[in-house]
Amino acid sequence: MSDIGHFERGMIIGVCCARAGLSETVALRGFSLTTASSIMKYSEQRIPTLNEYCVVCDEQHVFQNGSMLKPAVCTRELCVFSFYTLGVMSGAAEEVATGAEVVDLLVAMCRAALESPRKSIIFEPYPSVVDPNDPKTLAFNPKKKNYERLQKALDSVMSIREMTQGSYLEIKKQMDKLDPLAHPLLQWIISSNRSHIVKLPLSRQLKFMHTSHQFLLLSSPPAKEARFRTAKKLYGSTFAFHGSHIENWHSILRNGLVNASYTKLQLHGAAYGKGIYLSPISSISFGYSGRNQPLSYRLWTSSRPVQSRFLQSRNLNCIALCEVITSKDLQKHGNIWVCPVSDHVCTRFFFVYEDGQVGDANINTQEPKVQKEIMRVIDTLTG
Repeated sequence: MSDIGHFERGMIIGVCCARAGLSETVALRGFSLTTASSIMKYSEQRIPTLNEYCVVCDEQHVFQNGSMLKPAVCTRELCVFSFYTLGVMSGAAEEVATGAEVVDLLVAMCRAALESPRKSIIFEPYPSVVDPNDPKTLAFNPKKKNYERLQKALDSVMSIREMTQGSYLEIKKQMDKLDPLAHPLLQWIISSNRSHIVKLPLSRQLKFMHTSHQFLLLSSPPAKEARFRTAKKLYGSTFAFHGSHIENWHSILRNGLVNASYTKLQLHGAAYGKGIYLSPISSISFGYSGRNQPLSYRLWTSSRPVQSRFLQSRNLNCIALCEVITSKDLQKHGNIWVCPVSDHVCTRFFFVYEDGQVGDANINTQEPKVQKEIMRVIDTLTG
């Protein structure tokens, strides 16, 4: 690869991420067959670890909790401009068409973080968005944060339910009229998500969670999942809930589920030491999902009204169902568990509730019937 510069290698990876084939990439650069062969070897080595490097400059990311699942661009301005030029961030229309409920959730999380009094701490990463009227400058720049301008653009993002009711190009035109930065911000919200989130159909939902807003949530890259599986063979695993206020999930989906104990990110106390806090009991994690807000537990019947496809409220509570390694590192203090090893916790499912209401307070993931239902859903997703 001596005849290919460092930045060019990054461009190759970037083009590949933009779904261009190897032959197209070679044609773009006019490479020789020898160089093409080198590119192939390089690609074979790098594709399994794409998530660990910037898709443009090929420099390794530095994340607080290790690498994430999806590839991403770093915050260097040259890389942001190149990323924008390659068109990798132009997939908003496709995302709204195929995963509108997920986009709806991502926007809600972004809004919650931006409106939080802790936004200077938790609204991370801050957007890197190219100015559509001046492609050589950043309209939103992490080095020059402007939360008021960001809030104005977010307020102009059309509701996702409106986007699904007509031509996306027409909706984009409407957004551009309201605020020229609204659509670029929506593109950033979608493309910066580094976790794999899919809305679960009713037939594959966990019935005992009593919400129609259920998602598959995977954020661990292949290397972490491999380490998790190795540890699982040695020590076994179980399932537990992790509750966190919705304002924190904007960062969690992009930076990972981190050990926030004794850091500026910590919102609740760390009475049982440093680590990721979990619980097998739903009510305990539901308690962490709100910020000192009273929760209303629902009594569900089979005749309950069908919930809307999209989120109707700004008052949202959410918890994740995680798989955790049951090694001696897992500290159990009654129904409050603390895992100091981040590699030993992987998110699997995500549940959202509206208007301060949450599901059954008495769910215990250690009950055989609950474990059986969890495994049933996992089998339908992997089978």
